[in-house]
Amino acid sequence: MGKFKLDEIDHQILDMLIDNTRVPFTDIAKKLVISAGTVHVRVKKMEEAGIIKGSSLTLDYKKLGYSFIAYVGVFLNKTSQTKFVIERINEIPFVTVAHITTGKFNVFCKIRARNTEHAKDVIFMIDDIEGVYRTETMISLEESINDKKRLMHSIFNNM
Repeated sequence: MGKFKLDEIDHQILDMLIDNTRVPFTDIAKKLVISAGTVHVRVKKMEEAGIIKGSSLTLDYKKLGYSFIAYVGVFLNKTSQTKFVIERINEIPFVTVAHITTGKFNVFCKIRARNTEHAKDVIFMIDDIEGVYRTETMISLEESINDKKRLMHSIFNNM
């Protein structure tokens, strides 16, 4: 499929869906003064083009007791062990993000934990994976920016 062209209506639909993925198409249609069928067709086309990939739910981890965030850089004995290590990291539910990286670390992870003691246990789980040489941890004091819309608007403005 060729490059999918988004117009201003598509941008506005995406803007509302990023705010709330559960917003009814009828509400979007009313705000944009178009039919709900038009919204449905446009969303379907964006899904088929791979621009929209599923939908997600945002949880308040603090309210669930998981307010501690740390980033763990993982050093491997050999880069050939990357796939194996990533598979083992994937088995640790408290690792919410993992990137294979260039530079200082072979793998860079984000973990969520209940507290420092729990974070230590999670970090030790990563350390204990065969092929992990060592880890380096940075504690997040505050997530200051987490804004999907700024990037989306910048992309749309450059189209």
